[in-house]
Amino acid sequence: LQTTTNHLIATPQQSLSVAADLAQAKGYTPLILGNAIEGEARQVGIVHAGIARQVTQYGQPVSSPCVILSGGETTVTATGACCGKGGRNSEFLLSLAIALKGLDKVWAIACDTDGIDGSEDNAGAVITPNILQQAQDLGLKATDFLDRHDSYSFFQATGALVETGPTLTNVNDFRAILIDA
Repeated sequence: LQTTTNHLIATPQQSLSVAADLAQAKGYTPLILGNAIEGEARQVGIVHAGIARQVTQYGQPVSSPCVILSGGETTVTATGACCGKGGRNSEFLLSLAIALKGLDKVWAIACDTDGIDGSEDNAGAVITPNILQQAQDLGLKATDFLDRHDSYSFFQATGALVETGPTLTNVNDFRAILIDA
């Protein structure tokens, strides 16, 4: 190991900074919440939804159009008579979607940058303003999937999984909420 050298080619902050630069170039004000956000995925989703609502209702802490960016690695604590399929990014997004309650003009993506969210074959998922209505039209109740920690099955049924395959890199999770109100 004395002759081994390691080189960092990317960091979590760099991934968020590049995303912020791209958003700004497209006319969206970027807001980076941090690159090391931790906690229960469903709770982090609720907090992010609160920030998104504050933006759409009051133009704070930034005005729209904007993109809220964050990184880090959340956790999922499986409890009760569970468990379904899914990782922390899809659980974050399902919680976010439920907390947003179909808020118009808000889209989001959450993915593990290594291409694998938990134990499944997806990197994460995306949500649209109408994903809860889409699920309801399919006879699905989003809260039931969240209660069972079965976010993968929810997003698979709604066609919202992001599947990249292994990326051979890892700069934590990447979350972006686009608000175009």
